[in-house]
Amino acid sequence: MHLRLMKVKRSSVLRIAMVFVMILLYPSLFAQTWNFIKEKDGIKIYTRTAEHSSFKCFKGETVFHTTMEKLSMYIGNVQNVDWWDKNVSEIKVIFYEPDKLIKYYLVYDVPWPLNDRDLCVEARITIDPVTGEKIVSAKPLLDVIPEREGIVRIRNYWQKWTLKPEGKNNIHAVLEGFVDPGGSVPSWLYNMVIVDTPLKVMRGIKVLVEEKN
Repeated sequence: MHLRLMKVKRSSVLRIAMVFVMILLYPSLFAQTWNFIKEKDGIKIYTRTAEHSSFKCFKGETVFHTTMEKLSMYIGNVQNVDWWDKNVSEIKVIFYEPDKLIKYYLVYDVPWPLNDRDLCVEARITIDPVTGEKIVSAKPLLDVIPEREGIVRIRNYWQKWTLKPEGKNNIHAVLEGFVDPGGSVPSWLYNMVIVDTPLKVMRGIKVLVEEKN
């Protein structure tokens, strides 16, 4: 009887240990699920709760009817920024290696009474030689550009583009991201506005790449 109890306890310990290993090695399995918000102009918008934050993550999903070559003129190309958010008042390219690595600094012009925001970014680009899938992953580049008085530095941020060819002149695109704006921005207000970020970005790109395709 005692031996059987020992075996049961040992089996329970092993199961618990396996769960912890899965959490450590495969955190995406336990991530918050995306919640569908709306669909507009062929773009599906989702949000989900971010870990350790009251601000939400966003996701946009659509199909661009264009070629990867034309799409790459805009996504992952820091030399072509005319289409970026008009609230970006300053951009400085620190390093650029096409289709591999981008480092840049930008300033957002934020309406009064809030302070402007700035962000230093490192974006890495990978391209699958077999499928042609292109991924652009961005994260904060810390301690490179000194902070400026009167401007709030964004330090908690990530963004990811996944571009996957699907037949002739069709690119399935997913834009995911998260931004903690810092300062005293109410999370409820931010979460109302953030749902339109992927919609605005993807709709703008559609106009550029599909207009004369």
